[in-house]
Amino acid sequence: MLSRAAWSLVLRRGGLGTRGKHSLEGTAPSERKMPPYTNYYAQRSYPMPDEPFCTELNAEQRALKEKEKGSWTQLSHAEKVALYRLQFHETFAEMNRRSNEWKTVMGCVFFFFGFTALLIWWQRVYMFPEKPITLTDEWRAQQLQRTLDMKANPVQGLASHWDYEKQQWKK
Repeated sequence: MLSRAAWSLVLRRGGLGTRGKHSLEGTAPSERKMPPYTNYYAQRSYPMPDEPFCTELNAEQRALKEKEKGSWTQLSHAEKVALYRLQFHETFAEMNRRSNEWKTVMGCVFFFFGFTALLIWWQRVYMFPEKPITLTDEWRAQQLQRTLDMKANPVQGLASHWDYEKQQWKK
């Protein structure tokens, strides 16, 4: 309880960091960010960010912003694109283009598959014991012969399919 009250007091006073305020007074969020970029957030689901992409403009960009206030028919296509780039970071086509991130993901997946295969191989070679003698083919043949010699389950079992006179399986 005391720690919760202490943390709320620290956060309220801004001791460890400043929290964003939703009021007209107070510091602007762009004052705390690196110069040309601000709290810019634009995605396909949120295409119109609260702040422009570039906030600090050089002389050429300021002149272009002044020219923007006039008639847009006087602006060239390059100037319109430059104004768009001041306001937005990417176009919708650039936001929607495919990335090559899938190659990195698949590379990591195959790397871990390979590492796992090497680990399993190493365990089989160096950690696991040899197969028991009861799993060898010779042992299985001897066990089958013992079962047939004892005539185990002669009515419906294994011995019922063996012909003891011809010493072969019944057809």
